[in-house]
Amino acid sequence: MVAKFHGIIPPVSIIFDKNGKFDQKGMAVVIDFLIDSGVNGLFFLGSGGEFTQMSTEERMEVASFATEYVNGRVPVLIGTGSTNTRESILLSQHAEKVGADGVVVINPYYWPLTEENLYRHYHDIAQSIEISVLLYNFPTLSGQDLNPEFVLKLVENHQNIVGIKETVEEVSHIRDMISIVKKKHPDFAVFCGFDDHLLQTLTIGGDGAICASVNFAPELAIGIYHAFQEKQYDKAIALHKKLAFLPAIYKLDSPFISVVKEAMKYKGLDISSYVLPPSRPLDEKKKEALKQILSEAGLLEETLQ
Repeated sequence: MVAKFHGIIPPVSIIFDKNGKFDQKGMAVVIDFLIDSGVNGLFFLGSGGEFTQMSTEERMEVASFATEYVNGRVPVLIGTGSTNTRESILLSQHAEKVGADGVVVINPYYWPLTEENLYRHYHDIAQSIEISVLLYNFPTLSGQDLNPEFVLKLVENHQNIVGIKETVEEVSHIRDMISIVKKKHPDFAVFCGFDDHLLQTLTIGGDGAICASVNFAPELAIGIYHAFQEKQYDKAIALHKKLAFLPAIYKLDSPFISVVKEAMKYKGLDISSYVLPPSRPLDEKKKEALKQILSEAGLLEETLQ
C-alpha cells in the first residue's frame, strides 16, 4: 500500500544504554513524547538516528521495535539507505514486513555514481517493495546531489516513490524540486531537512519538514506548520524567529547527534544520551554553550530556570 506524507516528521533520535545496547524503555519515552506533541509521523534511522554506526541486525531491531510500539498511532518511516543496493533492499523489505508505512533512502555515499547506476539503485529498491519510498537528498554528506530532473524521472516511472527530504543549503533547490516535480505530480511530498527552511518551504508550496529540532522543541516546527495552515502568518513568523537560530547548536559538535540528545534531556526527557562511536558525549563546555543557545531561544524556562 502506497501511503502519502505531510507535515512535521522528526528524524527520531535512537536511544542506547551506557553499553551501547538499544534501549527500548528510553525509545518508548521518546516515541510517546513526540506523538503526544502532535507530530505527523516518525522517521527512524536517519542521519540523526545513527544508522551509519549500526550493523544491519541492529537497524532491523530498531525498525521492528519502533513499528510495533508506535502501533499505527502515526505513520512510520524507516531509513534504509546504504552504500550497497543489496543491503538497502534487504532493509527495505524488512521494513515492509514489520509494518512500516514507508522507507527513506539516501543515495549511496563514498562512490559518486553515474546517473544510470544511481537510477538503477533506486529502481531496484522501489521495485522490491510495495510500500512508499521517500528519497533523501543530503549532498553534503552523500557527495552527490539528487537534482529535480533526475527525481522527476524516478517519480514518473515508480508509483511508490512519493516524496523527498531535501537537506540542502539552498532554498532554491527546494523551489526547483517543487516547480519541476511537484508541479507535474501534486501528491509528491517535498520536505525540508534543515529547521530554518521550514517556513520558506511552506510558502513556496512544500509539504513540511523532517528536521532534528522536533526531538527537543516540537512546539516550534509543529506550531509553524499549523499556524501556516490556519493562515496565522504573524504567529508563524514569531515561531520562525525562534526556530531559525536553533541550527547554531549543530555546530557544537560533529556528528551533532550528542547535541540533540543532550537538548532532549534538558527538555525533561528521562533518557540516556549515550551515542555510538565515532560520535562522542559532549564535554561540559559544549553543554554550557548548548544551554545558552536553548535559553536564548526561550526553550528552557520550564525545565532549567
